[in-house]
Amino acid sequence: MLSVVIPTLNDERRLVRTLACLVPGAADGLIVEAILADGGSSDDTEAVGDMAGCRQIQGPADRGARLAAAAATAKAPWLLFIAPGVVLDEGWIRETRGFLDQTHRSGETGRRAAIFAHGVDGFGTAAQLAALKARLAFVAGFGPAASQALLIHAAHYHGRGGHPSGADSERVFARRIGRGALTVLRTRATALAI
Repeated sequence: MLSVVIPTLNDERRLVRTLACLVPGAADGLIVEAILADGGSSDDTEAVGDMAGCRQIQGPADRGARLAAAAATAKAPWLLFIAPGVVLDEGWIRETRGFLDQTHRSGETGRRAAIFAHGVDGFGTAAQLAALKARLAFVAGFGPAASQALLIHAAHYHGRGGHPSGADSERVFARRIGRGALTVLRTRATALAI
């Protein structure tokens, strides 16, 4: 059902945590494949991906171009874009399946996408301010943070032109989808400090 696309560039340590949180989804049959869209890593990112059974695509340094190239090769009808170092809370599988089923039943696979709730790694004022800043940016129309991941049907993704090249491609693409067409799931996606 899902092809997971992870943009990597010297993300060996962050990648391990993200892949670990995705293992239950693969065991459940929700994840068909994981694709690393690598920009020329010089660390052991490739070895980590190989050990986890990820398919790897080498691409330019431009993150948006790599995401679009990886999505073009995806086998599953749904795409999950997630950054290395991001961990999804327990329960993400059930909620993701619910979203996929609901959009299919309502015929909205070509109109709806989902992001995960913004998680906070840490306690205290700084962590809470970072979460508030992300929420305000989303409400103000700047799009979700890249750490919130994106769940979208492949046809919808390609119909919206995919990720553009350039800086902040994830936010730019989310703005193309439109805030009103993005469902914010209850499950949190947290970018872990490593």
